[in-house]
This record gives sequence, structure tokens and C-alpha cells, in this order.
Amino acid sequence: MNELIIELTEISPQEFFGQQNSNIELLKKYFPKLKIVARGNKIKVFGDEALLEEFDKRFDELTSQFAKYNKLDENMIERVLTSTSKADYTSSSSSGDVLVHGVSGRLIKAQTANQRRLVDACKKDDMVFAIGPAGTGKTYTGVALAVKALKEKQVRRIILTRPAVEAGENLGFLPGDLKEKLDPYMQPLYDALRDMIPSEKLEKYIEDGTIQIAPMAFMRGRTLDNAFVILDEAQNTTHAQMKMFLTRMGKNAKFLLTGDPGQIDLPRRVISGLKEALLILKNVDGISIIYLDDKDVIRHKLVKKVIDAYKNIEHQNQF
Repeated sequence: MNELIIELTEISPQEFFGQQNSNIELLKKYFPKLKIVARGNKIKVFGDEALLEEFDKRFDELTSQFAKYNKLDENMIERVLTSTSKADYTSSSSSGDVLVHGVSGRLIKAQTANQRRLVDACKKDDMVFAIGPAGTGKTYTGVALAVKALKEKQVRRIILTRPAVEAGENLGFLPGDLKEKLDPYMQPLYDALRDMIPSEKLEKYIEDGTIQIAPMAFMRGRTLDNAFVILDEAQNTTHAQMKMFLTRMGKNAKFLLTGDPGQIDLPRRVISGLKEALLILKNVDGISIIYLDDKDVIRHKLVKKVIDAYKNIEHQNQF
């Protein structure tokens, strides 16, 4: 009797196998002449060589579907196992404006007109500025675009960075080493990634450098190629930092810069690198600038009211 051993390395065996190995039981139903044993992250299959080859091929298709949609249900398994071609069970990732299929199959898409404009701009141009207040989905949409590019092998890595300027706090007083100090500051980026990539796979990506999350200082001296690079909170860059970052762009790179000029945490009399860049780059061919506003806020409905209230008082203080 021939034996086939398959090891799951980048996906969670528990999620792939299903509750009480329900997905494995379904596989047994479709391959009754094979003996299928699932233990840990390995599957051992015994039987005729031709059947094992067919099983291996279908199983590979199932893992591809799981990697894409982050879930596997009875309907998907049946479609894959009974279809004569991939076209019978695959759907275009662009259908319904879906950017990526997040954890547990969550559909992540551009939800507003300006977010869709941001998506279109990133398809067209290699450098895009997304400008708008908190809660407008600038960073979240950007991370979704980066994950999509990685999944579709358009880039080899994702690099997420922020200038290490604290919003009224001092990193020096936080406990721990540099990574421990910076991790809470980078939390919004981690949160977005956790919505889109299963935890085990995300950890592996971070360990092997496929996904890098680092403060801006780590960008100095590097050439960032074959990468989707996001600079978040760009309003807190100085002139020198912004110039340094923009000139890191390498071959086959996408640069997305997000920021809110109304939330600058730089010391007084220090010019925001973002504000300056928007002025000097606004007419450069190949660079898009997308403005989002309070109509794009997709957080709690009160966030929009808070933005309006602060906008009123800030407007009054200008006079």
C-alpha cells in the first residue's frame, strides 16, 4: 500500500480540519478507497498510487482556497472535489470590490467613494498620499491593499512604518527594550493585519521578514524594492524624514503615505514633512493625492460628531 504524507506549515490545522475534524470526514466521504489519518499538523493517506495523486492535487487546491479566503466550509470542499476545472470554484478577487478575504472569511472592501478612489489610485500610481481625519479608513484600506498585493505575489514583502513621535507621551518612560516600547505605538498596524491574516501565518511573516513593522529611523540607508510600503501618521515627519523616506523607493515598489494634517504632534515651529510634500509634489506625474473627509468615517457614529465639533473650535481659533 502506498503512503502520502502532507504537512500543513503556513495554515492552522485546527481551522483547516474543522470542528471535530469535520472537513477530514468530508474528505473521507469523497475518497472512500483511501485511508486518511489526521494528527497534529500532518495528514497521512494510504492507498492506490493513482488515487493518492488525485488526492494530493485536490488537497493542494483546498489549501490554496483556505489561504485565499481564510476559511474552509462544506460547500467549498464539495465544489473543489467535484469540479472539473479551477474556473468552476474560483471567483475574481475584484468581484464586489473585495480587497482581501480576512480572518474567518471576513470580506474586506472599500466602503466609501473616497476609499474606492484610493484603491483606484494605488492601481494606477506607485506613490499615493491618503489624507484625512481619524476613522476614515486610510490606514486600514492601505493595509488591505498591501496584503492583497502580497497574496497575489505582486510584491515580496510589506513594510509598515511610522515616525516615532508620541501624541503627548514619551517612549522613554515606557518599560522594556526598543521593540517592547514601539509595539504599542505600532498597534493600529498590527490590529489591521490581524483582521486580514491568520495569527500563525502573520507570526511567520513577521519572523521571516515578509512583513516588517518598524519606526522610520530603520528606513535610513535602505532601498525598498519589491515591496508595498506604508508610511502611517506621515503628518509627524520632518522635512528631512520625508525626503529620506520618499527617496528609499526601489524597483517594483508601491508607496502609500497616510496622514491627518490636523493632528500634528511635532514640536512648535517644526514644519510637517507631509504638508510640505503635498505642496511640492501635487503636480508630479505618477503621484496621486486622495483626500478623505468626515463622510468616510466608518467608526462609531459619534466619531463623526467629535470631528465636526473639533473642526468648529479649531476654525474659530484661527481668528
